[in-house]
Amino acid sequence: MRTHDLVIVGAGSGNAIVDDRFSHLDVAIVDEGPFGGTCLNRGCIPSKMLVHVADVVDGVREADSLGVDATLRGVRWADVRARVFGRLDREAREGDAGRRASPYVHVHKGPARFIEDRTLLVGTGDDTVTIRGKQVVLATGSRPTVPEPVAASGLPYETSDTVMRLESPPRHLAVLGGGYIAAELAHVFHAAGSRVTVIEQEDRLLPAQDETVSAAYTEIAGRRYDVRTGTALTSVEGAPGRLGLVLDDGTTVEADTLLVAVGRVPNSDRIRADRAGVTLHDDGRVVVDDFRRTTATGVFALGDVCTPVPLKHVANREARVVAHNLLHADDLVRTDHEAVPAAVFTRPQIAQVGRTERECREEGLDYAVAVRRFSDSAYGWALEDDTGFCKVLADRRTGLVLGAHILGPQAATLIQPLVVAMSLGIDATTLARTPYWIHPAATESVSNALLDLELDSRTP
Repeated sequence: MRTHDLVIVGAGSGNAIVDDRFSHLDVAIVDEGPFGGTCLNRGCIPSKMLVHVADVVDGVREADSLGVDATLRGVRWADVRARVFGRLDREAREGDAGRRASPYVHVHKGPARFIEDRTLLVGTGDDTVTIRGKQVVLATGSRPTVPEPVAASGLPYETSDTVMRLESPPRHLAVLGGGYIAAELAHVFHAAGSRVTVIEQEDRLLPAQDETVSAAYTEIAGRRYDVRTGTALTSVEGAPGRLGLVLDDGTTVEADTLLVAVGRVPNSDRIRADRAGVTLHDDGRVVVDDFRRTTATGVFALGDVCTPVPLKHVANREARVVAHNLLHADDLVRTDHEAVPAAVFTRPQIAQVGRTERECREEGLDYAVAVRRFSDSAYGWALEDDTGFCKVLADRRTGLVLGAHILGPQAATLIQPLVVAMSLGIDATTLARTPYWIHPAATESVSNALLDLELDSRTP
């Protein structure tokens, strides 16, 4: 058994921990998959590269409304896929090679599972090795959830892990789930030529979003896809390539390909975290404190395996916190999950930060709300946009921003001034009236929404 000063299990955001500050230590990185984790290989990066292609396709399809004669001759899916994964697979290989070349990092490839306190078995069969860490970081991420009716059917299905590498777009793609992964991949394959059916058991798509956004997106999606809301899957029948998805409303959706996108589950069970004295939440997430320490001495955790906010930018922040705390036991820093923004890269793009209006109501807050449509601004006229809007919620007394929600072009960028305001405690009036806001630009919808808030603190 080899003992390392530090063992990091997971080469996604976990790999970001180690830099030259750790060169005096013997470090091990353990992962059974390619370096880069979910984000680089099968998650946010390839999906956004494909989403950009879909946006270009839709731009051509919608060009006529701007007086432009454009014809879409088709999407060369094989070329698109080769461009995306040719680059990302190379990045993963180079990441692995770079770590192996480091004089103070040892790479162990293979599945890892605890056998006792800070001691892990890595690999399978004759390639199994036992390693121990004086300190251990769990960064094993999560995996797609597969509902029982799908698993029990024995019929093929895709998840976000696999669907982006299909050799050709499906003829008819059935998407089980109405969350952000479902929304993004439905956009990708619809643009690539697939007929798309979306099945969501809640009454609206993107049910975790603010109610105004969720309602608007559901209506927009319904014009593009066959949307089945308020219904659940009971069984999957048929044969490979000829699937029948039986729903609880008595209908059946026939499709050649099924994409399961109903959520994700932490990988704590695969690493057998309980054997190391690591306590888990009921949903499988590893319990950590504000310093990212687990209940086991010397064991930290970060990312989807533990965080209540499973987003890559959150995992990256947590990795920086863990890196500092590993090296500075007497000067620990905390993680802060306040004002965490998120975006859905569908069409139209969606972004959010802070509370939804429903959460404001449930908390009994005295809040003001304002909505400004893109079509009220000159840039909205330029885009011929009749769906986009910015919705802002603020404390009526203090003017502090409680939440913000944007649906429309460039939403993931437009949300950032509101993230800054929430993070730094800048009230809505100060944010709207102190900096200049470019005219004409899409940001005017943000500044005007702030100015429309009816606040007790508002000054003339």
